[in-house]
Amino acid sequence: MLTYSDLMKLKTIYICNSCQFESSKWTGQCPQCQTWNSFIEDVINVGKPEKGSISKTPRSLKVEAKSPTSLEFSGQNKVARLMSGIEEFDRVLGEGITPGSMILLSGEPGIGKSTLTLQIANNLAKNLKVLLVSGEESVEQIASRAGRLKLNEKNLLALNEYNLETILETIDKEDPGLIIIDSIQVISSMDFPGSAGSITQVRYCTEKLLEIAKSTNIPIILIGHVTKDGTLAGPKVLEHLVDTVLLFEGDKFQQFRLLRANKNRFGSCSEVGIFEMNENGLVEIKNPSEQFLEGRKENAIGSAITVAMEGTRPFLVEVQALVSTSAFGFPKRTANGFDLNRLQILIAVLEKYARFNLQNQDVFINVVGGIKLNEPASDLAVLMAIASSFLKKPLPSKAAIFGEVGLSGELRKIIHLDKRKKEADKLGFKEIISSEFYKEVQKALRILN
Repeated sequence: MLTYSDLMKLKTIYICNSCQFESSKWTGQCPQCQTWNSFIEDVINVGKPEKGSISKTPRSLKVEAKSPTSLEFSGQNKVARLMSGIEEFDRVLGEGITPGSMILLSGEPGIGKSTLTLQIANNLAKNLKVLLVSGEESVEQIASRAGRLKLNEKNLLALNEYNLETILETIDKEDPGLIIIDSIQVISSMDFPGSAGSITQVRYCTEKLLEIAKSTNIPIILIGHVTKDGTLAGPKVLEHLVDTVLLFEGDKFQQFRLLRANKNRFGSCSEVGIFEMNENGLVEIKNPSEQFLEGRKENAIGSAITVAMEGTRPFLVEVQALVSTSAFGFPKRTANGFDLNRLQILIAVLEKYARFNLQNQDVFINVVGGIKLNEPASDLAVLMAIASSFLKKPLPSKAAIFGEVGLSGELRKIIHLDKRKKEADKLGFKEIISSEFYKEVQKALRILN
């Protein structure tokens, strides 16, 4: 007798990766969100079973009601989390790995995703069995990296496989305590057409692995690819399916790496983990403020120190500015680690309220260490660094500067002021320049005159 799945009729459609608009044919520009080259091929089932071809349709199957659980008692049994042995990783997740959770880790190629997961797997393999499934590397390549990192736990098992059904059978046989899939874009199932990495394959494989995680209480870490603009590759539903989405940031040619949570069902999304890449793999940065200020020149022109907040964690960052006369008619503004549009606003504030003539000056901003300053509290430090470079006068070497700059030239109050002061004082920065002491930008700039 035919089953319901035997009667499926598949149809190819195209889905916009930006707004999920569906089209029957590929088109260059999405008619809904106007995004170019955003359509991705997908396959859906449009078939209907013929009358009398099967004995029962899914709608007519008998189901039984379940008893819901009262939330009044759910907090009594707190789930014990798995500690990875890497404090920076556990901080971002929120006190460790939750059993039965699915974590999606993404980042640029070469940033250190496989290295980080291998180190986590080795630490957890001291107490439980860990299965590392790689569809991109052979077992010999994984063993070579493990040897270079001096990782040799016997409970750390590696498998080179990209077929989903084989992976599920292996999981059932080995019964590991942690599963790592590297990467989800190369895994494919024989139940669906299409190559690995297509929307249908990625969605279906993730759903099957999610069933394993929730039914067996085994946590799973998926490694995901990113697109050329840095966003997570694959369908948007992938981010909705998993419990946690982690993004590994940083330039692979620099020493620092930042781990952030874009989504976290079991903790805060505002924490950040900081690592340094060296010959021994990824090393945690316990005191990032000292690392970011290492090598700073004394009395450097165009250099300002600010206290940035990442979640509940403050650390000192150096902001550098270079102002030079433009050789062309249109001055250039460039920012590395700072929003370019925000830089344009701060330059306009300087020109209007501090009477700085920057119309024929190129302005370059760099945040040392590969850090990205997104909060408005860094406005004043950027503004002061520009003024220091323009006037060719250094700022006080032991001054910490933070404050939000308004369009009227005023300084606004910022959050976590006490934490910023405490972190600055710990590293010997006794002089504080912020909205608490200076109410206008002009007053803050007088120290340069």
